[in-house]
Parts: sequence; C-alpha cells; structure tokens
Amino acid sequence: MRSRFCRDNCFTMVSGLLLGASTLFVVIVCAVGGPLHASCTIEWSWDAKCSDVNNAIVKQIALWKTDDNCKGGGEKCLYALVSRTDRIIKATHTTPKKGYVDDLTFTFTQNSNICNVNGHSTSETWYAVLDYSTNYCNLNNLITGAGLDKAKAYSETTSDRICTQYSSRNCDKY
Repeated sequence: MRSRFCRDNCFTMVSGLLLGASTLFVVIVCAVGGPLHASCTIEWSWDAKCSDVNNAIVKQIALWKTDDNCKGGGEKCLYALVSRTDRIIKATHTTPKKGYVDDLTFTFTQNSNICNVNGHSTSETWYAVLDYSTNYCNLNNLITGAGLDKAKAYSETTSDRICTQYSSRNCDKY
C-alpha cells in the first residue's frame, strides 16, 4: 500500500523533476548553439571534375594512414579508408593521443564543370558534445593537405550551427 503522502504528492514530484530536466536540456541546447553531438558538416565546391577531387582526398588519406606525421603533435595522421565509390568516400580518423575514432563521409555531386562535395565528420563516442573543432579539422586537414584549398574556384561553407566549435577552430593543433 502506498502511503497517503506518496499518493497525494508522487505524481507532482515526478512531473516537476521531468519538467526541470527538460528545461535544463533546452538551456544546454541553446547555450551550445550547435550540434548536440560532436560533428561537423561542410559544403565545398571546385571548378573541377569530382573524380579528380575524389582521387586527391583518397591519396591524402593514404599518405596520413600511420602516426608518422604526428610525432611532433597535431592530428594529421591515423586516417583510414573504409570504402570508396565515385560518389562517396567513407573514412575514419583516430586521434593520436586518446584514440577516439571519428567517422568521415564525403559525398560528391558533379554539376556541369563544378564539383560539389558534402563533408561530414562525427564522433563515434556517444557522449561527445564539444570537440575543440576536431571534427572540422578532420575534414579540413585532408582538403588542405591535398592542396584542394588552392584549386580553381574553391569555396567552403559551414558554421557553428552545423559544425561543433567551428569559430574556435585550430587545425594546427587538431
């Protein structure tokens, strides 16, 4: 048998706790101002064939597959190609210090002579919220490492709204 106190007050207490937890969740979402999980989405375009851009990214992944490039710090290493087609590259990046794994996807769309690429990086760690712009750098490092940021009609579009901590990025470190 429930006590009279619980019968009269348990529903109110549980409702109050749920309302408080929901309010806290909304406040955190508003404060973070970006994705709820550590991730980044970037849109790029080039005046180039997507096959050339695809090849350059795959080549860069292969060049940075070991930890040799990270002996002095940084994160330009430990990339692994998971799969590749003409339209999609899937890869991973493992952080050299902690061993966290991020999943990367590049999706290619050729529009006349313009190659549009959607890049996405997301942490495999389920509880990751803030990432010091690591997911941005996972993608950006491959593009700059391959020299694609110097290619004809290069453009990049992203923001804090779709890319965790984009405005505080430091890809020399991450």
